[in-house]
Amino acid sequence: MCGIIGYMGHRKASSILLKGLKHLEYRGYDSAGMATLSSKVEVRKDVGKIAELEKRLRFEEMEGEVGIGHTRWATHGRVTKENAHPHFSQNKKIYVVHNGIIENYQELRKFLKNNGFRFYSETDTEVIPNLIQYEMERGKNFEEACKAALKRLDGSFAVVIMHEGEEKLIAARRGSPLVIGVGDGEYFVASDIPAFLEFTKKVIFMYDWDFAVITKNGIKFYNLKEDREVERSIDVIDWDAEQARKGEFKHFMIKEILEQAETIQRAIMQDEDIVAAIVEEMKKAKGIFFVGCGSSYHACFAASYIFSKIANLHVNVMLASEFPNFKHFLTKETLVFAVSQSGETADVLEAVRAAKEKGSKVISITNVKGSSITRYSDSFLLLNAGPEICVLSTKTYTSQLALLTLLAYAYAGRYEEGRKRLKYLWNVVYNLTSRTSREMIKKLAEKLKNEEHLFVIGRGLQYATALEAALKIKEVSYIHAEAFAGGELKHGTIALIEDGTPCMVFVSEETEKEIISNAVEVKSRGGYIIGISPKNNDVFDFWIKVPECGVANPIVQIIPAQILAYQLAVLRGYDPDKPRNLAKSVTVK
Repeated sequence: MCGIIGYMGHRKASSILLKGLKHLEYRGYDSAGMATLSSKVEVRKDVGKIAELEKRLRFEEMEGEVGIGHTRWATHGRVTKENAHPHFSQNKKIYVVHNGIIENYQELRKFLKNNGFRFYSETDTEVIPNLIQYEMERGKNFEEACKAALKRLDGSFAVVIMHEGEEKLIAARRGSPLVIGVGDGEYFVASDIPAFLEFTKKVIFMYDWDFAVITKNGIKFYNLKEDREVERSIDVIDWDAEQARKGEFKHFMIKEILEQAETIQRAIMQDEDIVAAIVEEMKKAKGIFFVGCGSSYHACFAASYIFSKIANLHVNVMLASEFPNFKHFLTKETLVFAVSQSGETADVLEAVRAAKEKGSKVISITNVKGSSITRYSDSFLLLNAGPEICVLSTKTYTSQLALLTLLAYAYAGRYEEGRKRLKYLWNVVYNLTSRTSREMIKKLAEKLKNEEHLFVIGRGLQYATALEAALKIKEVSYIHAEAFAGGELKHGTIALIEDGTPCMVFVSEETEKEIISNAVEVKSRGGYIIGISPKNNDVFDFWIKVPECGVANPIVQIIPAQILAYQLAVLRGYDPDKPRNLAKSVTVK
């Protein structure tokens, strides 16, 4: 996944592009670059993070009021200057920034080589500007050549294209996100709204197969598949630009962890009529699936326990990437809940397409209004968490849990009770994220910072929390963390316990007796026991108190693990906002 920014207007493009790249760096931070148009096109790009490149390449010296920029997370080709974007045609007239994967790039590359084109990078992207040059050399104008070239691409793409000598941007998408910001006599194109949020809240969400021609006089939209002009409406988003800034915080991750007292409350501020309509669909359905990836999958997994406990309802939980393998179970009476923070996750969208092929109804839960998943769904619910910039999901995970818990209460006919119980969490979360709590968890992080392995156990709802806790720790601190259901320890995992091996144990009133017994088994083999529990126990070497909250335990118990993961990353010298090899939203399969 990569970050794209384009600008057309009356300001100096390089300054706008640089700000946009900084806001998009969570989408990719292997390399970055930009191209601006004045009397001719100038390109500056290289390997490195934006702050480093800003000093070395002096982006803001670049002239012109039209430009494109890109921050890369490598998929095709190594992390090199040559592979950094923007990419240009052989005649150095056409410039492209691209997110996605061109599946037939080898075939296209061979075709172009046979027609005299040379390539300078290892990327799939480089075929795009050369295909456009090929079409222009055969008599097509810039717009016509772009359309012809893009129609030849298999796979996914979001692109912004610029041609030397024309004050014009071409933006197009298929399977990868792209949104246009509409200002006063200026336009922005980006992978995500935070790139231009400080300049405008007016946005146009591009649809699959959209092809936009942007000039200073306005925008025209076409459908590439149907070769016709289309209209797209302007939406006004309610995100605040301040939410997309770190402010006084050193990292977005800790800022977003601390926002959870508020974001959990916003997640349950739903239209009761829409919730009631969704509940009716659930009651009519013959088979309900919850699908997601990563943290969203863990939220779905926790929800399967919550619906069982509150609503006496069985729901199936599937990894989105595996869901199409089971589509033969789907019917017109099946209901599929697709859960995705960004609403653009490739595997979740593929699962949605599989469901729609079978005539199943789809309800999505996402944080981004206007995202692809909302357009493909029969109805949707928004998390209302505001922009989440850190690559790791923290506030959107607990928002997903809160919303799914509210749905379970609504299904059981106890909507108001659910709202009251979830509102009660404000004080609990506020205390868990307090400075005192963070300092206490930092002491634990200092104890664990040099460990290579860490195990996490829980039962029932706490097993789902253990899975998410292990994910948070390993993806940001790079300590190998692995989660198990407590009862599975004796079936092999306990063989890995050595003297001093840390083991985090999630405890609730319901699971206390059995999970403490599991903790004793680990302790008797030399394990170092970290208890996350309503009350202390002699088996714990380190205790983090989290009040008992019943079915809401997954929401509150994950917060100390989020803070621990953050503290471990910082103490080990890593940037928690930009963990290696990861990107915020996986928009390619």
